[in-house]
Amino acid sequence: MGTEAPDLLAALDRHTERLGATLARLDEVGSPSLCGGWSRGHVLTHLARNADGIAALVRAAVDDSGETMYASTDARDADIDDGADRPLAEQVDDVLTTADTVDGQLRRLRPVHAETRLERVPGVRFIPARHLPFMRLREVVYHHVDLDAGFGFADVEPDLLLVFLDDEVKRLRRCDPPPDLTVRTTEGEEWTVGLGTAQVSGDRAAVLGWLARGLTDGVSGNPLPQLPEGR
Repeated sequence: MGTEAPDLLAALDRHTERLGATLARLDEVGSPSLCGGWSRGHVLTHLARNADGIAALVRAAVDDSGETMYASTDARDADIDDGADRPLAEQVDDVLTTADTVDGQLRRLRPVHAETRLERVPGVRFIPARHLPFMRLREVVYHHVDLDAGFGFADVEPDLLLVFLDDEVKRLRRCDPPPDLTVRTTEGEEWTVGLGTAQVSGDRAAVLGWLARGLTDGVSGNPLPQLPEGR
């Protein structure tokens, strides 16, 4: 769309630093987040365990360790619940320490590893190793927004917003059946999903907020269609 693709690892470094600045200003972790049913503590614990999981997948790709991202979906959920009520300082240290570790691991990936198939949990959802930098960046940016602590999608760089929007549209197109939707941004982009019947518009940040988190501020439709759950 006329915008050069961003350097994902450079963007990850930048957004991890911005997340760290937000964490330095937090005064508690018990407030609700934008993730339904999760407190800020759940979000922070998830970010730390996600870093552990992606680091494990890098080791599986580079070292042939056989590791999966999580032992199971139940174990992943239990780890988040168990860590959500920890003191703020402990959670912040966990997020920043694991972020540093996964950053170093991601830099070990080489083109030869790109198509290595990795497992989210044993035997389920295979992930090509080339997707790992984007997966981690998406988690850091989206969950930074989810903290509801002053950082929003409007604070994300325009080129990165486009990358995230493209990803959200691809997710919708993989739904069975996909919704019939045309999405337009005030910056000039347009995506069609299914038959393209419903019309939705807004600036890039507002449209991403709707697609990724169901946020309706700055988005217009007649009416706004219902997005599929669990996409």
